[in-house]
Amino acid sequence: MSDTAVLSNSQLNKRILSVVIFTFFCYLSVGLPLAVLPGFVKNHLGFSSFIAGLIISIQYFATLLSRPQSGRLADRFGPKRVVMLGLLCCGMSGVLTIVAALLSSWPWLSLALLAIGRLFLGVGESFSSTGSTLWGMNIVGPLQTARVISWNGVATYLAMAVGAPLGVLLNSEFGISGFAGLIALMGVAGYLMASRKPAVTVSVGERIPFHRVFSRVWLYGLALGFGTIGFGVIATFITLYFASRDWQGAAYALTLFSLGFVLVRLGFGRFITRFGGLRVSLFSFLLECLGLLIIWQADSAWLVGVGAFLTGSGFSLVFPALGVEAVKRVERQDQGSALGTYSAFLDLGLGLTGPVAGLFIGHWGMQSVYLAAAIMVLGALLITLRLYGQQRLTPERG
Repeated sequence: MSDTAVLSNSQLNKRILSVVIFTFFCYLSVGLPLAVLPGFVKNHLGFSSFIAGLIISIQYFATLLSRPQSGRLADRFGPKRVVMLGLLCCGMSGVLTIVAALLSSWPWLSLALLAIGRLFLGVGESFSSTGSTLWGMNIVGPLQTARVISWNGVATYLAMAVGAPLGVLLNSEFGISGFAGLIALMGVAGYLMASRKPAVTVSVGERIPFHRVFSRVWLYGLALGFGTIGFGVIATFITLYFASRDWQGAAYALTLFSLGFVLVRLGFGRFITRFGGLRVSLFSFLLECLGLLIIWQADSAWLVGVGAFLTGSGFSLVFPALGVEAVKRVERQDQGSALGTYSAFLDLGLGLTGPVAGLFIGHWGMQSVYLAAAIMVLGALLITLRLYGQQRLTPERG
């Protein structure tokens, strides 16, 4: 918008946060069931650990498959409508979870309802987060893309960090219906809030086919996916890593990772605009790789904490830095599709980390996953170097 050039930082942030709140609602809905549903499926419904894990994974794959479509719909109908639809899907997942809990005396029916609810939540995640990011980009202008994506990431990880312990607390007090009711309530409240906000004008112009969007952004997405593995192995396996070495304090390592992530995102996000997304990504991957190597070779819990802090600090700016460059590769009317396609690689990276890392642990031990993750991050750095070389040889797209 034309008036954004005269807005102060606080005014820009206020505009961004007015739509990023919907990302927070979305990822709070994602975080609430994480620590509770596996136990419900295994201990209450009587299914195996594999089935319990599968119920959680259904959401990730639903998000992965619907990411590109969420961007295309946002380009065509506007991000406001996509956000509203996504919030309704999140709310529906809460409703289905409540019904599943009420019908727990029929385990297979309850499990089927939980699975359908996870599908709704996966679609709701991709629609709400992609739509909110694109909405923010439209209300503050293309020069503030990095700021929008940065705040969107802060909302995402803050909601996830709050969601899991809050879900456990609500479950202990009210059962499954406690956190599921909050998810349903946030879906309705978010929908009503979004409906009262003014829509942004959808950019007109000929839209390019999806395969051409994919061809322009896939390398950026691939680097993001490789870089995401560092986050994935810490979030998934750091507790097991501590247990395998009879150490205490795995929760502190996770806290240090999150602290590094948030501090860098808030303190250095402006560097993306100042130095360019690819330069920031190169430094970020180096820092993340260093952190993973420290964890791999650590001989004490405090050293793992140092590695976790550096890994979180390095990973912090990867998504917005590469995302800024990815959306530049297409015209404005295709930016939603580009953002959705790019984001899908993050979902893919997280979805594959668990099973692949599990194979590494089985063959080479727990420490091996951190070396393997460091190698993958190094691969992301090499991809980014290639993109940086290409950028210097070709002019930027509008």
